[in-house]
Amino acid sequence: MARETVEVIVTELAHEEDWRRMRATATSLKGGPKVVDLIIKEIQVGSPAYKVEAARMLARIRDPRAGVPLVNLIAGEEENVRDAVVDSLKQMAGILDEPTAAALVELLKNEDLRSVVTELLGVIPTSIGPLTAMLKDPDEDARIQAADILDHLMDPRSLDALVDAMGDPAIRDIAVQTLKKLGAIRDRIDQVMNQLSSVEESELREGARQEAVISLHPIGRPAVEILIEYLEDDDWVVREAAADVLGKIGDVRAVAPLIVRLEKDPDTGVKELAAKGLGLIGDSRPVDLLVEMIPIKPLRVLAVEALEKIKDIEALRPHAEIFKRLKSDRDGLVSYNSGIIIDKLEAAAAQLDEDFWLEKENVNG
Repeated sequence: MARETVEVIVTELAHEEDWRRMRATATSLKGGPKVVDLIIKEIQVGSPAYKVEAARMLARIRDPRAGVPLVNLIAGEEENVRDAVVDSLKQMAGILDEPTAAALVELLKNEDLRSVVTELLGVIPTSIGPLTAMLKDPDEDARIQAADILDHLMDPRSLDALVDAMGDPAIRDIAVQTLKKLGAIRDRIDQVMNQLSSVEESELREGARQEAVISLHPIGRPAVEILIEYLEDDDWVVREAAADVLGKIGDVRAVAPLIVRLEKDPDTGVKELAAKGLGLIGDSRPVDLLVEMIPIKPLRVLAVEALEKIKDIEALRPHAEIFKRLKSDRDGLVSYNSGIIIDKLEAAAAQLDEDFWLEKENVNG
């Protein structure tokens, strides 16, 4: 029997036969840009069941080109399709580009979708640009919607646009209200960090850092941009507190700044909390750097723990031999987490065994 083409296989992500679904999954995960293009094309015309599985697959592949096509599925689809698309976009939040955010902003005009779209915009870092641009929309209702969402998001990156918006009678009150809240958040964070930095006794600084973290963590995402600034502070305990809170908040905006701290910070404590924070976020970007940190004694446990939490298991495969060696490490935590990584990689490898699915194709054909 002739082997079926990739174009045919990727249409079977929701096939009723298990082996065909699994083969389609394996092909999609190993297929690269061509497969992404095929799935994007097929998702526009496929059945609701296919759209659900395709959305999940695109989230696993993590190609930003899928952003706009996925957004286009939010309107006019069955609830299960919409839920799958929204979940996929959340998983891809850190890699979604501004055109994707702009496509979401357009959906704000649909009242039925406004709640779910607002939630998505809150986790996608590139959303602030399109939202601030919407403050100048000719449609007054659109400007009000944008101002309301920016008030909800409380992102300092919107400050300049909100100041400009104070000249618009339709949104002046909202802009003033948001600016006051942003100012209060800035004042609160500055106050806590200044108090922390003022603690001079070395034996008291760790306790003060923990109190600062407890105080700042509840602010959540509105604190992220300001805390990223504090990662550059001259005082190591302030940088430690900022790294700790950013990890606990778990916003993908913190990934790149935490990578810089892990790579270059002169303080070991900051490096440790940066590694821990990167693990809590689970983004795949720091994988290579975390692997480089494993031989460094104060960081090795935290580095391996962070690697075990990486959501994209395939990003760990190039380092599989290292984890196999670490599986017998004398440190129990290093050994345990390395073993979990190996188990995940083996399970994923079985799913990606093309020869196995080809044999199935021949047997069932």
